[in-house]
Amino acid sequence: MTGLDLLAKTGSRGLFIGGQWRESSTGSRFEVRDPADESVITDVADGSTDDATAALDAAVAAQTDWAATPPRDRGEILRRSFEAIMDQADDFAELISLEMGKTLAEAKGEVTYGAEFFRWFAEEAVRIHGRWMQAPAGGSRLLTIRKPVGPCLFITPWNFPLAMGTRKIGPAIAAGCTMIVKPAELTPLTMLALAHVLTEAGLPGGVLNIVTTHNSKALSATLMADERLRKVSFTGSTPVGKVIVRQSADELQRVSMELGGNAPFIVFQDADVAAAVDGAMIAKMRNMGEACTAANRFLVHESVSREFAELLGQRMGSLRTGRGQSAGTDVGPLINADAVESVGQLVTDALQDGAELVTGGEAPDGPGHFYSPTVLLGVPAQARIVNEEIFGPVAPITTFSSDDEAIALANATEYGLASYVYTRDLARTIKVAEALQFGMVGVNTGLVSNPAAPFGGVKASGFGREGGFEGIDEYLDTTYVAIPG
Repeated sequence: MTGLDLLAKTGSRGLFIGGQWRESSTGSRFEVRDPADESVITDVADGSTDDATAALDAAVAAQTDWAATPPRDRGEILRRSFEAIMDQADDFAELISLEMGKTLAEAKGEVTYGAEFFRWFAEEAVRIHGRWMQAPAGGSRLLTIRKPVGPCLFITPWNFPLAMGTRKIGPAIAAGCTMIVKPAELTPLTMLALAHVLTEAGLPGGVLNIVTTHNSKALSATLMADERLRKVSFTGSTPVGKVIVRQSADELQRVSMELGGNAPFIVFQDADVAAAVDGAMIAKMRNMGEACTAANRFLVHESVSREFAELLGQRMGSLRTGRGQSAGTDVGPLINADAVESVGQLVTDALQDGAELVTGGEAPDGPGHFYSPTVLLGVPAQARIVNEEIFGPVAPITTFSSDDEAIALANATEYGLASYVYTRDLARTIKVAEALQFGMVGVNTGLVSNPAAPFGGVKASGFGREGGFEGIDEYLDTTYVAIPG
């Protein structure tokens, strides 16, 4: 079986509402294209606002019975889904690579990472608990009960078509919530395949509903204006996140926001430079740099900046770009032409600001949305590329001369998602980790994402956590019961 064979099981790529595959109420569809050459992979149903309402109707109808389903049963559905995904890992990887562009190796990594959220929350489903205690003054008992928040809306991005869905769907299923998922218009196919897996694993109709659409704004506005929707989780850009938070105010929906990033990668003078370069390749080049956790700016002590830049330039310059499914490809295409243009303009501006080009710096000729892996040295702190999210394979290096300067440069951003620190000094590690204004800090590692850890940021990078023990709390309300005695 192939990725497209996996997709073929999904009701002619229709909407998934109330446990049934159906066409859009308007009968319209939209194309999904391969970013490697702009060829059409397939088309999918283009859901309308009426379809969104139908999906919420189904979620509401299923909510009471699903909340009453024993936690063990909910967990077992997640466990079976985890096993099914891993059994079909190659097919899921091919489908992800086709619609998003990442290499098969990258896609297989996403499958493993994404599936693990189902296994983690399968185990957490049976550990939802409240507490029982005597009131401090006596005379009564205090009981707390955890209950599912109710129907949820999940809006997922294009860069991790599987994992950004599973880390929302997993805790919602474990907590007893129903949901509507609106996958990204650019990469909707993997989510449709995931719906088939969950159905085969025994998920009742109406618990998961999927509406693909090219008009996300209208769909989300319709759903969020409905008082029956109780929770919204969004992964995407900060400007769009702010709009969704404002929309949530009218019905006071609970919201989780995983928004933009501007991750600093700090290399101190005592760091193992070779190890730092290894970590940089992971932190920068995972997903071609199209990740909110990607190292966006490299802050390197002036005493090791040239050595770091040359080693990183050699590694980046040796990477081979090409179609994600082709053997020997290290770097796939960016998601679309706008992404290539945006990355290229940031590089051009940095060079005009005085940066030195170490390697790369161009979009190769030919079809597809490719940009060469690039390293820039001596990038001024005020350059656009240091202050805007790159979302591409470009590593801009800015130098510093003291710990305090490094911390100040790292925190000089509205964002606060991920950060990375390389040093062999324990005291410095503690000082810097405590001073950094980020939700996640990687120490001597270029990878911070882990389903068992709370993923999320501060400031303009959003609020709420996904994964870890904290992840399921986003889908639970607390009821307090006072009992005399």
